Amino acid sequence: MFDKDPAGAGKSACNDQYAQNWPPLTVGKTDKGSGDYSAITRDDGNLQWAYKGPPLYLWVKDTKPGEKTGDGVKDVWHVAKP
Repeated sequence: MFDKDPAGAGKSACNDQYAQNWPPLTVGKTDKGSGDYSAITRDDGNLQWAYKGPPLYLWVKDTKPGEKTGDGVKDVWHVAKP
């Protein structure tokens, strides 16, 4: 999760160059939201998963399942916690 995403706006502030390091967790064409998970529309028109409102991202340096080395980067990136 990115602290600079506008609270309650259902919008991502991570675009362009930022999205190269923090790619959005994209929604597949047949995916459906459920419970606390929903989809938001990005500036480029693609859909991105959100958890309890804020958008979700991947970290380019995490290459193996379970890695979470992006947690705490620049004190604005955090692992989503249920």
